Amino acid sequence: MTSLDKPTAPDPGAAPADDQKAVTQAALFDAFGGIRGTVETMLPGLLFVMIYTINKDVKMSAVAAGVVAVLLVIVRLLRKDTVKHAFSGVFGVGVGVAFALFTGSAKGFYLPGMIYGVGLGVAFTVSALVGFPLLGVILGPVFKENLSWRTRNPGRKKAYTKASLAWGLVFLAKYAILFPLYWWGDETQLGWVLIALKLPPMVLAVYFTWVFLAKAPPPIDVIAEYEAEELAAREKKA
Repeated sequence: MTSLDKPTAPDPGAAPADDQKAVTQAALFDAFGGIRGTVETMLPGLLFVMIYTINKDVKMSAVAAGVVAVLLVIVRLLRKDTVKHAFSGVFGVGVGVAFALFTGSAKGFYLPGMIYGVGLGVAFTVSALVGFPLLGVILGPVFKENLSWRTRNPGRKKAYTKASLAWGLVFLAKYAILFPLYWWGDETQLGWVLIALKLPPMVLAVYFTWVFLAKAPPPIDVIAEYEAEELAAREKKA
């Protein structure tokens, strides 16, 4: 009987266990932005909370957060670095700024991100339960396996399912704490709790992902397979 923890087809390029863990760690680090991406994600929100704590001025706090988010993108563009995480951050901050200015409340700055976080939590959880784990869709291209894990590598599908469920539960637990504060708590208190809960849940979810994927079979490099097929076809015609 074939084990569900092994690929249905052998992977000649499979790395040793230690190498596989290192590859997985590097891929996750890149996919989720690394230290710089995390700092860029947190900085505008932290600035908003700090300014609002000092002067209770929603407009000044929102504008400062928006300006910093845009500057972070400009710096990346000037350095010709990847901007996907920075653009994602500036979009989120922009929506928060718009809500804050429209409502005149600091809670308006936090609400779009909180709704988005709950939506992600539900999406990760549901995708795991229906057998099409969202994390596999996100990380498949990073590992050059695309969606091959769905039909050709059941061990990785199982790992992606566990990891997606972990992400979903972590997100839902986080916002189960934050939404009562949004409804009944103080604006400043909500802001600082939100900042405090920005990084630890993500680190926990990434750690679970690394644990599950490091123990899973290596990815099937469908890009290399395609290139090999193309080369074989050209040689056959030659």
